[in-house]
Amino acid sequence: MSLRQRVQAWFENRLPRTDSLELGQGNIYIVPTRAGFAFALTLVLMLLASINYQLNLGYLLTFLLAGSALVSMHLTHATLRGLTLRTKAPAPVFAGDAAILDVTLSSTASRERHGIGIALRDPDDGPAWAWVDVPAGGSATAQVSFVPERRGLNALPTLVAETHFPLGLFRAWTVWRPAAQALAWPRPETPAAPLPPASPLPGGSPVARPGQGGEFDGVRAYRRGDTPQRIVWKKVAKSGELVSRDTRESASRELWLDYAETQLPGTEARLSRLAAWTVAAERLGLVFGLRLPGVELAPATGDAQRRAALEALARWQS
Repeated sequence: MSLRQRVQAWFENRLPRTDSLELGQGNIYIVPTRAGFAFALTLVLMLLASINYQLNLGYLLTFLLAGSALVSMHLTHATLRGLTLRTKAPAPVFAGDAAILDVTLSSTASRERHGIGIALRDPDDGPAWAWVDVPAGGSATAQVSFVPERRGLNALPTLVAETHFPLGLFRAWTVWRPAAQALAWPRPETPAAPLPPASPLPGGSPVARPGQGGEFDGVRAYRRGDTPQRIVWKKVAKSGELVSRDTRESASRELWLDYAETQLPGTEARLSRLAAWTVAAERLGLVFGLRLPGVELAPATGDAQRRAALEALARWQS
């Protein structure tokens, strides 16, 4: 780790984690930009020329521009001062996919605030700024994305809010460490293994089963009102006839996705296969449950069951 990275890590570790940050004198920093330094050098040259040639109008122009720069510095700092930044945990995603973080900027002042950017502090491929204007007495939302690399709860990355408004001579910024965490589901195995066989429910008839390729065999003719998720698109591509999965038949069987039946070495590989089975079972409209060591999710169907199973997989610790 370089000296710069060590200093930055030390600085960030001193910042408390919070999901709501009010900006004031103590957490806003301001320095001249490259344009600001070039402007200052120009003012020095103008002053030297005015002194050398005794140009009264040169003095006037030099100090007029210097005064404008000082007013610009005040406005740049005031653009951030008094803002409140808020965020919350983003929606869960699969590990390796981009999670979208909503950052809300609120102002109680009677003036608008322009040109405020939000970005990750140190992304690998350079900052991707989300620029917003905050209305007087209102709020605006900026979206930034980041990629949680591992399964489970991931700390949100450090964010930076900055502005160069109005003249670009100064840069005012703040550093923010949100307290919320992002949940990352296990990344599904690709290609997905065939689903394990389903078991008939007591009193049910074993008429529907998943095939070796993960395709559901219990189908019926398409009826008006069937959702696109219920249509068997593979059969449509082969025959050209619209057919739908028979949910009455699928309800007579239940599928257990069992950690012990994954038959893979390594915890993450097993969870990845269970995630792929979960997605496939929900897509096929099956009644399915989940078994992990110490955890059992009762059989059910639908998107809520899929999300519950994926969350259980994400949070499970061996």
